[in-house]
Amino acid sequence: MTRAPRAWRDRSRASARLAVLAAFAGVAGCAAPPLSPGEPRVVDRLEIAPYASQEECADLAAGARLDYRYHSSAPLDFDIRYRENQAVLSPIVRERSTGDSGIFEARIPARYCVHWQAGPAGAVIGYSVRVRANGGRAARAAPTASAQSSE
Repeated sequence: MTRAPRAWRDRSRASARLAVLAAFAGVAGCAAPPLSPGEPRVVDRLEIAPYASQEECADLAAGARLDYRYHSSAPLDFDIRYRENQAVLSPIVRERSTGDSGIFEARIPARYCVHWQAGPAGAVIGYSVRVRANGGRAARAAPTASAQSSE
């Protein structure tokens, strides 16, 4: 039996490690079930490590609203995002912010995520997210662990 050249073996090991990391990242990003009306989610204090992120997601119909509020101990990047085909679109973006609140109305049905990305210092955040269905009563929702400016 002949052995593969060392360079090939090293590349194979690196590829295997990357595949494991990618699989873990995919699982970690989907740790919590999506928010829905009637299921409040509020986080009083969540530590986000340097360059790590946190997000909360909800499946919204066109016209549904997402009320959000957050505060942070250090500047971080915040956005509300959704996927359209292979593109990630962010209708609301706040760069290097320490807090914000607002009401976002979905224009198209999709899974929308509120996303916080910490900088080099990390951050401690508190937040709440509220999902309001079309024409329905408000339902409070809050964040899950995982850490852009126009509408």
